[in-house]
Formats: sequence, C-alpha cells, structure tokens
Amino acid sequence: MKKDQLLTRRRALFAGAVALGAAGAAGTAGLLLSGSSGSSGAPVPPAPAAGPEARSALKPSAYRLSPLAGDAPQRVAPLPAKVRTSPILRFSGRGDTMMLTFDDGPDREFTPHVLDILAQYDVRATFMVCGEMADWNRNLLARMADEGHVVGNHTWSHPLLTQLDRRGIRNEIERTSDVIEKAYGERPLWFRAPYGAWNRDVFKINAELGMEPLAWSVDSLDWTTPGTGTIVRRIERGAAPGVVVLSHDAGGDRSQTVRALRKYLPKLLDDGRHFTVPRREYT
Repeated sequence: MKKDQLLTRRRALFAGAVALGAAGAAGTAGLLLSGSSGSSGAPVPPAPAAGPEARSALKPSAYRLSPLAGDAPQRVAPLPAKVRTSPILRFSGRGDTMMLTFDDGPDREFTPHVLDILAQYDVRATFMVCGEMADWNRNLLARMADEGHVVGNHTWSHPLLTQLDRRGIRNEIERTSDVIEKAYGERPLWFRAPYGAWNRDVFKINAELGMEPLAWSVDSLDWTTPGTGTIVRRIERGAAPGVVVLSHDAGGDRSQTVRALRKYLPKLLDDGRHFTVPRREYT
C-alpha cells in the first residue's frame, strides 16, 4: 500500500475512531495516575518505570548486548505482560523528564531527518512502527537500534482494530513483531493501537504477545498539518514531567513535524527538560 493510499484510508477511519480514543484517554488518565481500579474492579498495575535518561549512542555490537536494561545482557523473551483495562498514558518521570514518540513510520523521506535531529542533541525517542512501512525500510529500524531508540508495534497496516476479529488483530500485530525482530534485533515490548482505539481483545492479545499498551498524554496533532508554529506551541505547552508526546514521522507530508522538532527540542533542553525511553526487563 502506498503512503498516499494509507493516509487517505487513515483519515477516513479517524473520524469514527477518534471518539473511542478520546473516551479511553479521558477514562484512563485518572486510573494510571491514582492507581484506582478499572471497570472490572481489578487493580490496574502501575505504569512501568521510565528508562534511563538519554545517553550517547552505542556501537551496534554493544547496543545489541544491552538494548534497554542497562548493563544486563540481552535475553530471549520479555517478562509476561498483565492484561490491562486501559493503556499507559504517562510514566513515573523524575524531575522534568518526558518522552517523545513517533508513529506510522519508518518513512524513507522524513524518518532520517527525525533521527538526524535526535542524534544532534543526543536524545532517544520511541518509534511506533507499522509493519508494512518497516518491511520497506528495514535499514531505518537497524539505525534506530544502533542509535539507542526504542521501537514499538503499531500494527501492520494501521487498521481500526475494534472492527477486526481476534484472528485479524493477532495477525496485524504478530506480522509486525516479526519484521521488527528481523530488522531491529529483538521483538517489541510496547504496542500502540491505531487511532487510540482499544477493546478487551486488543488488550488481551497485546499481553499474550508480551507487550505493554502505550498511549500518549500530549497530542501534537501534526497529522492535520496545522503549521510548524502550532505544533511547536502544543508540545511546549504540554511539556511536563512524565508526559508522552505523540507525533508522526510517516503517513503523509511530515515536513512540518521535522521543522517543529528542530525548533522545540533545543528549546526544551535549554529549559532543563530531559528525555527518556520506556524500559522493561527481559526474562
């Protein structure tokens, strides 16, 4: 599927899905911050601790030995994930630490610019990739691994998962994890549902495959191409300890996103902000 076709389909689906995502976000923010239980009455586990602050890029061989867990050796499988009733919107940030995430890529035109800017300022980010895009651009996933970024699963073709049966949901997620493992060096530990549309089957399958559901708490809405200045203002105003920022490095013309990153990243660093990536332990 070509990028322009993918963008057209996503915009058509977005109108019907945004309400689901907004309702889920509103209902889960309090749960994750206060530790109260979900609708089922079962306690919601606290959000996993954030990873270390951004660090210098490691050589490929060194990174693959200790990708996310400090000096611990790489192991085969992630710890089992519990079935959640809501996605993670924030993390337990220390000081002024926040998280940058980019969806829908990798894109051969825009993702390299994003990676270049992050490398310039020695900042790590999380990339939620779509399998069909990753399959075309495996070299970019390898670069993400070599430069210390985290790669998560954003399904194969960016469908509205709540309209698929369990078999369809699993296929979308598993195919993407397979491509990520081949190109990035390990299977993903984090999953984000397209359009922020979650249901019980999505949470259950996500957990069965060993991933945690990561959403966002600051939406740049860059996919609407509102202008570079607007994107910058939204992210700077939303900057706070523990927030997860959503932007996109694919799915359309992302030149505004690239220009905005070039503006707000040095400003936030000058303001004392720090950036991190999510971390989970391996078995």
